[in-house]
Amino acid sequence: MAERVAGQHWPTATLYVVATPIGNLGDLGLRAWQALAQADVIAAEDTRSSRSLLDAWGISTPLIAAHRHNEATAAQDICQRLEQGQRVALVSDAGAPAVSDPGARVVRAVRAAGYIVVPVPGPSAVITALMGSGVTSDENPAYAFAGFAPPKAVARQRWLRSWCALPAPVVMFESPHRLTATLNDLLEVCGGQRELTIARELTKRFEQIATLPLSRAADWLAEDPHRAQGEFVLIVHAAASSGDDDVGPDDPATIVLLDALLDTLSVRDTAKVAAKVTGQPRDVLYALALARKEGT
Repeated sequence: MAERVAGQHWPTATLYVVATPIGNLGDLGLRAWQALAQADVIAAEDTRSSRSLLDAWGISTPLIAAHRHNEATAAQDICQRLEQGQRVALVSDAGAPAVSDPGARVVRAVRAAGYIVVPVPGPSAVITALMGSGVTSDENPAYAFAGFAPPKAVARQRWLRSWCALPAPVVMFESPHRLTATLNDLLEVCGGQRELTIARELTKRFEQIATLPLSRAADWLAEDPHRAQGEFVLIVHAAASSGDDDVGPDDPATIVLLDALLDTLSVRDTAKVAAKVTGQPRDVLYALALARKEGT
């Protein structure tokens, strides 16, 4: 199989955006391995961290830095290398580059310059947490990815109120030193009955995935000092249905959903996604989304 992958088409003058393990080095895929091995250079968020991964897999490709503080100049350098016909791989410290990690600016610059961008999918903390939680289903696969919460308390509570009003599970990241504060804010914003999944150290030796009411989260954390260590993915489950099937487009949660989607999607795509999440008529949601777009 490794020979078959190595023999696939690997075009030159191409940027390969490669997902890397989020903890377990064995999760690097064969295609990612070959993309990194066949590249002329690897642009990495942290060259020291990436070198450990490359050494483990016997990859000797040279590294250059491409992090949030030099991304603009790194993008120019990468475009020059592509102009010379090189293959360039882009990696972050862990997981998928350009998704809550540096890399998006590089990808945009490369695409704008007319070069090929090939994503090589792989490990994802978001997808891993969803797989282990069972919070979504084939009947209702909707979820929202919110990234990291703001560090300041007031901004974080306002942010949580906005995201947790969505009628779908919300996935977010949190660091160990802010975890307790975020759990306290979630309890205040969502109430004790709202369910939360805490996923820590995903794919690593001490991986834990626990689902419990928010009223129990602080106690769960205090039961074992090790539980406050590591990297965390939190999933705030959708609020339990009130039994009212007559929720319409003027419902506050629907308005929050539309406004959030309009930040990145067209009116048409906003209505399409909102219809899938809420079950409301697409044409009604389109009209409301259009009105809110024109009112901004």
